[in-house]
Amino acid sequence: MNHQKVRDQMSDAVVRVQAATPFMEIAHLNMRGEPREGEDEADASAGRAKARATDAAGLMTSPALCAREDWSVVDAARMMARHRVKRLLVVDADGRLIGVVSRSDLLRVYLRTDQAIRREIVEEVLVKALGESPAEVQVDVTHGHVVLSGHLSSRTAVPVLKDMCRAVDGVVAVEYRPPRAAESDDPSGPPLHSI
Repeated sequence: MNHQKVRDQMSDAVVRVQAATPFMEIAHLNMRGEPREGEDEADASAGRAKARATDAAGLMTSPALCAREDWSVVDAARMMARHRVKRLLVVDADGRLIGVVSRSDLLRVYLRTDQAIRREIVEEVLVKALGESPAEVQVDVTHGHVVLSGHLSSRTAVPVLKDMCRAVDGVVAVEYRPPRAAESDDPSGPPLHSI
């Protein structure tokens, strides 16, 4: 139930150049005349602002912001948001450049199917992590929105379950709905706690 890592989403197709590398050589190396997939108009506008640059030093952002390959995609997204950048260089444990990750790369985790999200919540969160019976908790997922309903064996498991569901890649929201009053007042069964 761990978030995907930066290494799972990055592109390893990086081109290394020196600060003095001429613009035209960089253009030939990249072989790209259009914005990269996922690049929006603001990126293109920033690119035009740097169009007067004649070498790599004039094109680059300094200092370079880097993510470790073993960071979660959430950690990388937070760094991008904090520094208002659309890409991070990716380095290994020794600090060597191994790739680049863009905001659009990180958003791919939200393309998981609802079935995959539900399966992870039931198998990894309910059963493995909390030791709960999946027969007691209904898990519905629609477009990444998770709705939980049913009974847990402990009242303290309720906030833990919600937090663990929020940590599943692809989940955009979590809510819980208590069971109907008639079900929760049933004296025939053991005392269970509603979520």
